[in-house]
Amino acid sequence: MLCPYCQTERSRVIDTTKDKRWGVRRRRECLACAQRFSTIERPILATPLLIKEDGTREEFDREKLMRGIRISCVKRPVSAADIQRLAGEVEATLQSMGKAEVSSRVVGDIVIAGLKELDHIAYIRYAIVYLGLDDLISVRTEIDRLLDSN
Repeated sequence: MLCPYCQTERSRVIDTTKDKRWGVRRRRECLACAQRFSTIERPILATPLLIKEDGTREEFDREKLMRGIRISCVKRPVSAADIQRLAGEVEATLQSMGKAEVSSRVVGDIVIAGLKELDHIAYIRYAIVYLGLDDLISVRTEIDRLLDSN
């Protein structure tokens, strides 16, 4: 493990705890510069290829997924931990399916369901793009549907 401060490989583990997202959090101390830093280790499990609407296939990219969720949550009271949790749930669901390829719509459906529980405004923002709501009538219909479900 490289020290983020001096880039040396020599460090020692001070503390190890289990992380909530199926990983291990280690507190480390660099033996060269004495700075402390944390690392998170988690197993790399296979995720299926995503089949896009145009038929192309793409690797699942957790960072790309989190970017999309973050964009819909801009200026909303949604914590970074909630975004991480939702991305983790999507990834875990894909891994548990045990398939080699999955439609990208599956990812979108999981995200939109998670955002609906997390924050209604973020849900509407995501839905405008994901569901292709291209006029005010369709946006209003989705808002009315959301209000009726509460």
